[in-house]
Amino acid sequence: MLTPIATATAVFPPPPFDAATGHSERLLRRRASLTADDPDRARLRSRIIEANLPLAGRLARRYTGRGEPYEDLAQVGALALIRAVDAYDTERGTPFAAYAIPTILGAIRRHFRDTAWAIRVPRAAQELTHRVPAARSELGQRRGRQPTDGELAGHLEVTVAELLAALAASEVYRLPSLNQPQPGSNGVERIALTGAVDPGYAAVDDHMTLRLILAALPPRERRILTMRFYGDLTQAQIASRVGLSQMHVSRLLKRSLAELRAGMLS
Repeated sequence: MLTPIATATAVFPPPPFDAATGHSERLLRRRASLTADDPDRARLRSRIIEANLPLAGRLARRYTGRGEPYEDLAQVGALALIRAVDAYDTERGTPFAAYAIPTILGAIRRHFRDTAWAIRVPRAAQELTHRVPAARSELGQRRGRQPTDGELAGHLEVTVAELLAALAASEVYRLPSLNQPQPGSNGVERIALTGAVDPGYAAVDDHMTLRLILAALPPRERRILTMRFYGDLTQAQIASRVGLSQMHVSRLLKRSLAELRAGMLS
């Protein structure tokens, strides 16, 4: 994901002590002193990023165990680190770590807010869901029992409706797989219990339209169609019953079917 840094490492060797951010500030000041077209700027940028990747990884590790793989969080942190390196202003006098750490943590939190939830949930509800477990534990220890929704809402300074909305939102942080067994269903997968649109509904409109078109046909042609497709009679049998030749019956069937087809497509 990052620019290769073999050359940069040779030109700017890593510091011999564990002071990556302090070393980075020196490299950042040196980078800022170079002109925009100086090739050393890109080498310094790569070296600074490499030196601080462990910092991004440590910050990402704080958020493991919350449903997101560490590798994804580390990638988010690394991208935020790159943005911090590019945006850092040496003239402000702010330590690089004081600027980079909030940038990385903010990116990781936004990742949880914007992409980790299975369904889009308002930010206020997301933040409230994170506060509920600690509040419930604190009130439970005080009262020696589980707090009611009203007590919990009062402690969090929200309405009961807002609390219930946040609790409902927490249910969609990770949706269960449709191939997982439904609890209490003797191993039946969820997808087998999921409702679906009855395919017969799609034929209702066609059936109603066809009835109107059939009603517009002459009685003899309706009778011939009925004997052919409902009575399953041959053209010869139909001809003998209606007093026509088989060829005439064939022509009438062909014409009637063409009219039905045209009416259904119009």
